[in-house]
Amino acid sequence: MARMHARTKGRSSSNHPMVTENPEWVTTTEKEITDITIKLSRDGLSTAAIGLVLRDQYAVPNVRLATGKSINDMLAENDMTPALPEDLSNLMKRSINLNDHLKENRGDIGNRRNLQLIESKIRRLEKYYKRTSVLPSDWKYSAKTAELMLK
Repeated sequence: MARMHARTKGRSSSNHPMVTENPEWVTTTEKEITDITIKLSRDGLSTAAIGLVLRDQYAVPNVRLATGKSINDMLAENDMTPALPEDLSNLMKRSINLNDHLKENRGDIGNRRNLQLIESKIRRLEKYYKRTSVLPSDWKYSAKTAELMLK
């Protein structure tokens, strides 16, 4: 499949190995993984950072295979889900940084185009999250409200 905002065609034949069960060398239990995930979330880490810590420090290669649930599912069970989805908030942070850069460098046309692409991705995600009722139907993206929400 082709890339969205580039001329390249993407990876060809990039299949992950077929792994359907947790490796036998993983010693942490489902309860321990859930407790670690909740503790790391309380410390302010994102779901991606929690996955990296579990992989690197606790030798859990795949949380879903070890527990049967994703990190988001574990956080949702304990009412710890963030207000905004992680991918949407990361894109909003990027757009805020680009807006600040463009205020100082008005002639930077390349980054103005990059800001347009980022904002189109945000709007596309906004439609998806409204359709799946992750975001309320009256939620609307704007650069000013994004800065207030994330800073």
